[in-house]
Amino acid sequence: MTTVFRLLAVLPLWLLHVMGVALGWVALLASPTYRRRFVANAAQAGYTLRQVGGAVGAAGQLIAEVPRLWFGRPPPVQWSGEHLIDEALARGRGIVFLTPHLGCFEATAQGYAARYGRITVLYRPARKAWLRPLVDQARRRPNLETAPTTLAGVKQMLKALQAGQAVGLLPDQVPPQGLGVWAPFFGKPAYTMTLSARLARQTGAAVLLAWGERLRWGRGYRIHLRPWPGAVPEAPDAAAVGVNAQMEALVRECPAQYLWGYARYKAPRGAA
Repeated sequence: MTTVFRLLAVLPLWLLHVMGVALGWVALLASPTYRRRFVANAAQAGYTLRQVGGAVGAAGQLIAEVPRLWFGRPPPVQWSGEHLIDEALARGRGIVFLTPHLGCFEATAQGYAARYGRITVLYRPARKAWLRPLVDQARRRPNLETAPTTLAGVKQMLKALQAGQAVGLLPDQVPPQGLGVWAPFFGKPAYTMTLSARLARQTGAAVLLAWGERLRWGRGYRIHLRPWPGAVPEAPDAAAVGVNAQMEALVRECPAQYLWGYARYKAPRGAA
């Protein structure tokens, strides 16, 4: 598998994206379950399939671009709102980046690591044993550290923030049972992690909202940054509501690049 990924990594980004669009539509047409979830999630946010049809291909592009991002030369990256990072780093308290399943979230972490320095990203280890060595090896980029969704991973992220470094999370990812609360996401209860707000409160780190726009014709990515409005609520329930509201706002900036097929509303094992 590593050999296949390395071969695909030499292809131009525009070609990988073209292949990804085809892959996205094949997946939608071939899987009734995926198609129903895609349509239902988009409808929950007020969109029809026609309105977010671009997201079908974008989901395939998310997969097709992985070999380039993991094994190829870094793609071009543009920035929008980078002064927010400069201001946060000047405070020396670290940065918590919150990024939804929007655009290319791999590019946001890699772009930060290449320009600013070390960042630790929370990730869920691959469930398939044969995939774990590939994923672990591929994500070892300069200045890019990964932390598993375990207690050890949380401690690793706290340590990074205390050193004035940055961490990144996907707060619209369903956390394990006991690590989240139920909060509305586009008006429907979704099990939402409380870790991001807890990290910010415990360390005094700045909270920035970020997403990586996938530019057309393989021109790379544009990282958009937004400030967190006001203070992060102390109560876990209120913080989760705030996080979901901010993720909704980012998604509405470009719904054609959101991963509508993600099982956002599933309940973790053991959750009521």
